[in-house]
Amino acid sequence: MKLKLLLIVMVTGLAAQAQTSWTIDKSHSNIRFTATHMLITDVDGEFRNFDATMVGSSDDFDGAQVEFSAQVASINTGNERRDGHLKSDDFFNAEKFPEISFKGTIEKEGADYFLVGDFTMRDVTKKVKFDLDYNGTMNMGETTKAGFKVTGTVDRFEYGLKWDRAIETGGLVVGKEIEITCNVQMDSK
Repeated sequence: MKLKLLLIVMVTGLAAQAQTSWTIDKSHSNIRFTATHMLITDVDGEFRNFDATMVGSSDDFDGAQVEFSAQVASINTGNERRDGHLKSDDFFNAEKFPEISFKGTIEKEGADYFLVGDFTMRDVTKKVKFDLDYNGTMNMGETTKAGFKVTGTVDRFEYGLKWDRAIETGGLVVGKEIEITCNVQMDSK
């Protein structure tokens, strides 16, 4: 019985030691979005201030715990007037809801990867499942780097981004489906 208990403690200890913590390399990562404008063109934007961590014990990242946040006030679409409107209560309300966040896991289904968890904007949290491309790892001696690309869409109305001016021919000035693309490089600690 004591031997069995000792083995359980050893296996549990080894599993805990196998956990690897990762932080985002901000200089080699970006958090971007695309919205359709007036049904005829796409407008891109990004968040310049963001952070992410990941903890996992699997070499292929299956089951890794991921946390992400972006500061709404760091939004940049290349147009100050539009950025100001996006920070207002019509959209993000950066003053009252300063952060967009995600908390969840990487899930592997066959050869496909997904980022699954809770996505929060304007204090509204919804379950999401984004596509995830795992681009591999590279050992750099003191650290290991891992590359990922996250893609998916969210319905902005579900998160309270309520501005919905219509155009004469029908449709919205700003589309309701927002495409998200994140190119992320993580560094092991």
